[in-house]
Amino acid sequence: MIRALALAFGLAALPALASEEIVSGLSQNRVAITANFDGSEILIYGAVKRDSPAPEDKGRMEVIVTVEGPATPLVIRRKEKIAGIWLNRDAVTIDKAPSFYAVATTGPLEEILSGTEDLRHSITLPQVIRAVGISAEASDPQDFVESLQRIRLAEDRYRVAEGSVQFLEETLFRADVVLPANLTEGNYNVRIFLTRNGVVVDNSAAIIGVRKTGLERFLFRMAHDQPALYGAAALLLAAFAGWLASFVFRFIRS
Repeated sequence: MIRALALAFGLAALPALASEEIVSGLSQNRVAITANFDGSEILIYGAVKRDSPAPEDKGRMEVIVTVEGPATPLVIRRKEKIAGIWLNRDAVTIDKAPSFYAVATTGPLEEILSGTEDLRHSITLPQVIRAVGISAEASDPQDFVESLQRIRLAEDRYRVAEGSVQFLEETLFRADVVLPANLTEGNYNVRIFLTRNGVVVDNSAAIIGVRKTGLERFLFRMAHDQPALYGAAALLLAAFAGWLASFVFRFIRS
């Protein structure tokens, strides 16, 4: 009894731990793809909620924001010039590669995120691309992963914007993420990480739904659900367009 009272008294005498949590929001959680869709900009904002003042001896608070589009398997091939002809040679299969991936931070990733935390949460591009078992398919598998990153960075499908997150007084933050026009339909996962000395203190997640609407949605669903009907309709439309063009041409000549 005495030991239990002493333990309870000792725990009560300990100083309260300064827990820090993310309170965040999105400017919009739905994106509609229409005929004139040319991209969209998402504002990701939030604040750090604390039970006590921010600790001064645990390093500066940093913020990392990621936006990840639907992931699919992908085959990457390497071409070589043989006898003056470019031919596909080695190929590897990537288990999952995001169709879109953006990383925005308050500072350089290598300074605000440790390798262990990156492995745990899969934040950087090399970690978010799943390439399990490709070492058996090629002698230099890492070159294929780096080529995928380089190509999609050039296509603006992958983005790394270090230092782009605005963070005021280690309390309020905002990040502006631009979604390109060539979006893949599906759910886009938004993640926010708070870090101190490279360690993730807290994280939160949200979803942005990207969907085709109007005529685009109708044609997309027909092409997937009724491919035969979609193909027949496409042929009829092409035949009608050809006939109409021929009729107009003959009318002009006459």
